[in-house]
Amino acid sequence: MAVADLHTKINLQYSSQLSYVSNRLSYSRRFSLRPLPQPHNSRICCSVTSKEAQAPVAANTVDPKKKPDCYGVFCLTYDLTAEEETKSWKKMINIAVSGAAGMISNHLLFKLASGEVFGPDQPIALKLLGSERSFEALEGVAMELEDSLFPLLREVSIGIDAYEVFQDADWALLIGAKPRGPGMERAGLLDINGQIFAEQGKALNAVASRNVKVVVVGNPCNTNALICLKNAPNIPAKNFHALTRLDENRAKCQLALKAGVFYDQVSNVTIWGNHSTTQVPDFLNAKINGIPVKEVIKDTKWLEEEFTEKVQKRGGVLIKKWGRSSAASTAVSIVDAIRSLVTPTPKGDWFSSGVYTAGNPYGIAEDIVFSMPCRSKGDGDYELVKDVIIDDYLRSRIKKTETELLAEKRCVAHLTGEGIAVCDLPGDTMLPGEM
Repeated sequence: MAVADLHTKINLQYSSQLSYVSNRLSYSRRFSLRPLPQPHNSRICCSVTSKEAQAPVAANTVDPKKKPDCYGVFCLTYDLTAEEETKSWKKMINIAVSGAAGMISNHLLFKLASGEVFGPDQPIALKLLGSERSFEALEGVAMELEDSLFPLLREVSIGIDAYEVFQDADWALLIGAKPRGPGMERAGLLDINGQIFAEQGKALNAVASRNVKVVVVGNPCNTNALICLKNAPNIPAKNFHALTRLDENRAKCQLALKAGVFYDQVSNVTIWGNHSTTQVPDFLNAKINGIPVKEVIKDTKWLEEEFTEKVQKRGGVLIKKWGRSSAASTAVSIVDAIRSLVTPTPKGDWFSSGVYTAGNPYGIAEDIVFSMPCRSKGDGDYELVKDVIIDDYLRSRIKKTETELLAEKRCVAHLTGEGIAVCDLPGDTMLPGEM
């Protein structure tokens, strides 16, 4: 109860801080308008009082290619240093999100805008990438963000051109990807989505911040991240991540259930390898209440078989139960992944992320994106954890997922600048419809 009471108290204090800032800003904001084109058939997206603005702000719904850079009320500019409540805020950061009209983004964007991810003193600009087909839905997303009155959300821009949307991005969350349809071979999915991520890599390379942090969510996320970084040579390869945090969260949940504890007692969980059914949830190094899992859960058969399979196939089971892939829990795991990079890792613990293998201490093949244990000082960077145990069982499982990723790499050689693609995939391990 003491932990729960403390958690509640912190949440209430945090909520009251945001509420206070929001209420104060509603009375004391100083606005100035950027000039915007007034297209035919435009509509007013959000109105403000005559004392606050000189003219209404319009959003173009005729031709998305001729859109204004900003959207609605977010075209207003603010002098954050002029107000007592905001002058201590950090410098605004730009967060680009692809697939911004999709279900995962529908959960994620509001977490970003609320301050839950980067903190209650970090203003943000959201740069949302969609397609011509999804542009009206993207406008709807922007309208909902307007209506939510997040004080930390200072700019929203929407578009269909990655070279415009990714301009000066400090973070790029690449969610948009084509889902795997019935009868689609994994090689086909790799090629179709690989082309998307090759183009987005080129756009990031051309216009994003030189230290942009990139989180690839669209599947197959490990190889998509590899394609993306290969097409962005001006950005450090270390800055690219493939999302395997949802797999880690699923593993923690299963271990907690088996041990009869709450999942905040589970630590040091690693997901090794690919985000597919060859992934390796590591129970050898995991701990429960600081004690090695194998000393708490003595059922080795369950750990090696049932636990591993449950984590590997959790996404597919969810699809069968619910009829669609995991969106809310994926959004939560993206939040967790970012927070693990912008807050110091608790002493002795680590987190999982799919990262570039160059120079890794585990003997894993170079030049692929592979989920491994990481620690961060909270500066957006990370280091690989060296003090892990790898026994023969774990090594054999790691080898299997490594083999799959090397085969995927050969299959997309035409997209990474490494020659002609040769697809000799070892088996169909990608879950249909997963994310």
